[in-house]
Amino acid sequence: MNQPALREAQYEDLFDLPDNLIGEILNGQLITQPRPAPKHARASSIIGGELVPTYDQGRSGPGGWWILDEPELHLARQILVPDLAGWRKERMPSFPEEAYFTLAPDWVCEVLSPGTARTDRVVKMPIYAQQGVQWLWLVEPILHTLEVFRLHEGHWLLEAAWQEADEVSAPPFAEIAFSLGGLWVP
Repeated sequence: MNQPALREAQYEDLFDLPDNLIGEILNGQLITQPRPAPKHARASSIIGGELVPTYDQGRSGPGGWWILDEPELHLARQILVPDLAGWRKERMPSFPEEAYFTLAPDWVCEVLSPGTARTDRVVKMPIYAQQGVQWLWLVEPILHTLEVFRLHEGHWLLEAAWQEADEVSAPPFAEIAFSLGGLWVP
């Protein structure tokens, strides 16, 4: 019996999604997920709030980075929307004219939820490695953890992990420290 041919998802498929969904194209498949839940959004917002002043704006710190919430990445045939991403300004001195980025970030942060954890770990992590993203943070708001991975010879190595209210000084942003406990909703 003949199986129907699966059509590879196209960028235009994302245009018709309802506003309450985030769409990505991963390995040719359209993957959708609802907008982040409050605990997820808070963790992402707090991390951005810790990093942007020092690294993006250069206030009381080294600067030299662009840090963005939910940028749309077009990496080869993949379209990804990480929770946070950062580019060293020396690699990307100016922003593209398009509404998306074709240059892989230097750092990505994914905030895991029950609905996204498998995709983030099993599908997106290998894509980020293939595209040469150097640092990956995985934040788990339910388990209260942060895992930091470094790309080494095309594979992810766990560099460090923190939990609960540990004081975090995590690469590639090790010049600052913040309490992981600030990410969690009481």
